Amino acid sequence: MVLIYAVLSILTYSPVNHNSMDLETLRNRQAPLKQQYTDDPNSGIHTMRVSGVVQQSDLAIELPTHAGSIQAGLHPAAGGDGTMACSGDMLLEALIGCAGVTLSAVSLSMGIKVNQGGITAEGDLDFKGTLGVDRESPIGFKQIRLRFDLDTDADQETEAKLISLTERYCVIYQTLATANDIQTVVD
Repeated sequence: MVLIYAVLSILTYSPVNHNSMDLETLRNRQAPLKQQYTDDPNSGIHTMRVSGVVQQSDLAIELPTHAGSIQAGLHPAAGGDGTMACSGDMLLEALIGCAGVTLSAVSLSMGIKVNQGGITAEGDLDFKGTLGVDRESPIGFKQIRLRFDLDTDADQETEAKLISLTERYCVIYQTLATANDIQTVVD
């Protein structure tokens, strides 16, 4: 369930730590969490929340991010001027962000060295629907494609398993791939 609110909230993150993570560190960090979630299944459920401030005069919303506030506005294909973030692009960015983190963790757990890797997400939108030009045109992405460009030390079969597990454990991928209950609440 997703609740939509229009109030300002500030996201907080731990200080940046760019140290590499090895398998032992990953397992040591995840082991107590896995045990806790096994012992108390409800403790594994976390409510994530992001709120923004509507800026009607700009046809935008101001959103807090870990890198500072951004304005999300209309895509140029919907009448925007291209100076603001597009929520459709942000959705694809969230997908590749999640897929990249998941792929990194899964490859580490599988003992696969990723020498170099890139992930691209692209999706097809028919703006006739969202602009109300054609009621038969779907609103939203009709199709999203996730492309992996990897150079690993794994054979083809193992790399295919890596991609399969990345799809399986990527939160954003699974959210987009399965039906979800979205509830809108007006305060």
